[in-house]
Amino acid sequence: MKTSELKDLKIAIVGGGYGGAAAAIALRNIGAGNVHVYEQAPALGQVGAGIGLRPITVELFRRWGIFEEIAAVSSPSDYLEILSADGQQVYAQEVWPQLNDFDQPNHTRIIHRGDFIDALLGVLPAEMVHMGHKLTGIKDDGDAATLTFENGNTVTADLVIGADGIRSLIRKELFSDNEPIFAGEHAYRAVISADNAFGLGVEDDNPRFYMGDNGTIAYNLPLRHRNQLSYDITTRSEDGSWAPVITNDYLVSLLDGFDERIVDIARNLDISQVTSRSVFDIDPVDNWHTDSVALLGDSAHAMLHHQGQGANSAIQDAAGLADALLQADSVKEALTQYQAIRKPVTDELQRLSRLGWNPGSVETAFPEQTPAK
Repeated sequence: MKTSELKDLKIAIVGGGYGGAAAAIALRNIGAGNVHVYEQAPALGQVGAGIGLRPITVELFRRWGIFEEIAAVSSPSDYLEILSADGQQVYAQEVWPQLNDFDQPNHTRIIHRGDFIDALLGVLPAEMVHMGHKLTGIKDDGDAATLTFENGNTVTADLVIGADGIRSLIRKELFSDNEPIFAGEHAYRAVISADNAFGLGVEDDNPRFYMGDNGTIAYNLPLRHRNQLSYDITTRSEDGSWAPVITNDYLVSLLDGFDERIVDIARNLDISQVTSRSVFDIDPVDNWHTDSVALLGDSAHAMLHHQGQGANSAIQDAAGLADALLQADSVKEALTQYQAIRKPVTDELQRLSRLGWNPGSVETAFPEQTPAK
């Protein structure tokens, strides 16, 4: 689309998480001048745990001119390591894919989710981001769509981007009424001071996954720039309740045979500071777009956390959508192109993420690089 067309295009993004914020940044970067983000929360807090932003995602930050903002609140990682529960056997230790594929090395950046969202929203003009806007309805009029919010406001836009998460109302209203699917797992997450980590995660900036024979996995991501460790215990469970109640003793019971540092952390955690969640994803959605509405990130392809690709996929969606708008002659054509490019990639990542990890068959830390058999 022409620069003048992009400048006048009215774009509404539903969801102020990393997908929605990245979409706003990517669109402003190509000259879109009328972009607004609508977030249901009255304010964004420091929630979540650590994530890894892959080299190809980091390259997008350089392209958008926000690398320094991300680097200031993250640490550079060279590789990912997967070990036995006790840490005595290394199943895989591999450099992050594409680290050296660009004009300069792009290390994976280990970052707290809250810091990441704050950094993204922090580069947007304050008047672009509207808090306290919970979506209650959407009406697709073909060449435009109208949003209705709980606070009584309505917004009509030439392009609506649904970045409203795994329980997306936009997906349900326009694309698929399939509910999120319980993965038969729970994830227990906490961010703790490195001073309380018994020496775990303080040696370097590289994540380590410890895999137990009972299906329990300890994901540990150092946040050394914060003097913290992101600590995650994922285990099998038949309890699909959204926020299972747990105790320290229960966590310790899951960790028989694990590195004693992992067990000691579990034993001493402030359980009130642990986020306890059942794990869900969605089946691939057949269609992501109409002529004026498109899904992005978890609303389009929520995936399990085992491959660490959820946030990266949302950021890459944002770039793919912006590129498509630049190359196409219309919003309709751009959305078709966007789905054609991004959906095969995320379909495969959803599939791989469902495979999880098995300590008896770790062939690579990055199965997306291995052709499907």
